[in-house]
Amino acid sequence: MTPGPRTSSPPVALSIAGTDSGGGAGMTADVRAFAACGVHGAVAVTAVTVQNSLGVSGFHPIPPEVVADQVRTVAGDMGVDAAKTGMLATAEIIGAIAAVCDEVGIGSGGIPFVVDPVAASMHGSSLLADDALDAVRTQLLPRATLVTPNLDEIALLVDVKVVDDASAREAARALHALGAQAVLVKGGHLEAVSGRRQEDCVDLLSLASGEEHEFRSERLDRPHTHGGGDSLASSITAGLARGMSLVDAVALGKRYITRAVEDSYPLGAGHGPVSSLWAAPM
Repeated sequence: MTPGPRTSSPPVALSIAGTDSGGGAGMTADVRAFAACGVHGAVAVTAVTVQNSLGVSGFHPIPPEVVADQVRTVAGDMGVDAAKTGMLATAEIIGAIAAVCDEVGIGSGGIPFVVDPVAASMHGSSLLADDALDAVRTQLLPRATLVTPNLDEIALLVDVKVVDDASAREAARALHALGAQAVLVKGGHLEAVSGRRQEDCVDLLSLASGEEHEFRSERLDRPHTHGGGDSLASSITAGLARGMSLVDAVALGKRYITRAVEDSYPLGAGHGPVSSLWAAPM
């Protein structure tokens, strides 16, 4: 029996991020995770990158007013149930995003807003102008439902080097002080930063109220993890778009990224992407 057309619309999650011409990270990873986690993905392109599995060779920002218009147009027609940011490139783009998010009710206690403060690619290429870090601190973090920095981004934002549980909590407190309602300190890079073997990958969710939750998984030895940070943030965003509590949405994201890393695959001559293909029955 052939199924009929859907009569109801799925939740909508919006990715405000840059492209990845190699398809591994950025809004490509976001939309894959959105679909795998049961929501429709909409996009507002902030920058076009020139990259493949070996790295980023250039990026070209979109005019700030065009970025804002994309957000405004999507929100005004189909609505947005949750939104996330990725690569934002410049302070001017960040300012435009903050203004349009206020206009349409994203963040600041309204529509859930996940800020993934992407500063560099996994190969070390800068994806954020030098003067834009302060705009992230002052304009995005106070609006964020959740901020999901990696350990390098934490060091850039609040000058805390996370090497253990105590410094992870110190970093979370510093990010709360900048206005973030909740902080996810991700443990994926902890082994490399601390220089000590870590059997588990532990992510710490810290709420401004002082409540904490740990999400633990076995540390996987996989070389192909391109797009992992984007995919975690976007799967959490999908959970929030579906109406989950923040704790349940982070748990969904942890399950998704663990499976995505397990199923990562080689592609090109460099780092391959984490995978969502396991979620698509053949």
